[in-house]
Amino acid sequence: MGIIIVEICDGSLIREIDIADLLEAEYPEVAVLESTCLSFCGICARRPYALVNGKRIFAKTAEECLDLIRQCIEKELEIYA
Repeated sequence: MGIIIVEICDGSLIREIDIADLLEAEYPEVAVLESTCLSFCGICARRPYALVNGKRIFAKTAEECLDLIRQCIEKELEIYA
C-alpha cells in the first residue's frame, strides 16, 4: 500500500475516468481505495470528488478533479523528498 491514500466513493462522478489505474500507474506511492460511502452525503452525486490523505478535493469535472488530486499528491510527496 502507498504512503498516499486516495479514497473515492463508488457513486462519485470522479469514476467517469479510471482514476485508480491512472494514479497508481503514475505514482507508485499512491493507493486508491474505493468505498461504498465516504459519508459526505450527496456530494458524490453533485460533483466529482475524492479524499487525498483525508483532504477533500472536488471540482466541476472529473478531469479538473484529477488535476487537483495530482497537485495534492505532488504536495504530499514533497514531504518525503
